[in-house]
Amino acid sequence: MALLLALAWGGATSLRAAESSITIDAKTGFILEKLQPDKKRQVGSLTKIATAMVVLDWAARQGGDLAQVASIPQDAFVGSSENNIGFQAGDTITLRDLLYAALVQSDNIAAYTLADHVGRALQRLAPPSGETTRGTPLDYFVLQMNALAKHLGMERTRFLNPSGFDGKERPFSTASDIARLTRYAMNNAGFRFYVSQKEREIGFGRGSGRLRYLLRNTNELLGRDNIDGVKTGRTQLAGDCLVVTAALSSEVAQEGAATVVTPRRVIVVLLGSPDRFGEGAALLARGWSLYSRWAAAGRPVDRKETVAQSNE
Repeated sequence: MALLLALAWGGATSLRAAESSITIDAKTGFILEKLQPDKKRQVGSLTKIATAMVVLDWAARQGGDLAQVASIPQDAFVGSSENNIGFQAGDTITLRDLLYAALVQSDNIAAYTLADHVGRALQRLAPPSGETTRGTPLDYFVLQMNALAKHLGMERTRFLNPSGFDGKERPFSTASDIARLTRYAMNNAGFRFYVSQKEREIGFGRGSGRLRYLLRNTNELLGRDNIDGVKTGRTQLAGDCLVVTAALSSEVAQEGAATVVTPRRVIVVLLGSPDRFGEGAALLARGWSLYSRWAAAGRPVDRKETVAQSNE
């Protein structure tokens, strides 16, 4: 059944312009459709999904305090060609608003500041031994990003920074691994809320003053066809990348005395697309058609045809 589903639309090549893509059921990780899903590629700002989850997981272990204030470091501007929000070194801002800036408007300065702030806390909590002891807060944070990737079974992923930009060394991932990461992230209520916002006003301090900025989501598909996330990505090497997810009302069935509720959510990942929003919408529509066939067949799951996480 898994093979039949994967080949069911094999002739519709006009919808498969991305270098790599995958469509999955979010609950089980079952692969509905795929195209070179394990090919290593740069993924640009899709990296910020991992950045956000390291912050959210860390905050949860510390009592969930996202109201604590971070200071934007000078190093946050190094290598960043855009500063649409207008941040300056020394500005103060809550972790919550930094998460909004990183996830809604894909701001690199916000992502760096999150990594710097949480990385300093990680240094204090559990300084590693050996040569990494001399690492920067950013090093500690990226170490945690890669630990999360390993925990989720993202075996073909290497994170090098919190934004996903391409430096002398190039980070990489795959469509399959990003799907694993997205499954994990969408189980977090806070993350789901952040990425579902079309707009969000944030505030930050500068000296004795207070500034406001209205963020606008870079995901042009948000709000269409039940799409409620997730993230865009773009660099010169990555091309245009996109993760979208959509949910339909849960399926409710009576099995004897028990009521079984089955969530219905599909995740689409595409990397290196010349038309990420057009292709993303088309793949999602086709994904729901394949999902319906799979559900009608009883939702059979072959472990070899899933993007299962290593903790499942």
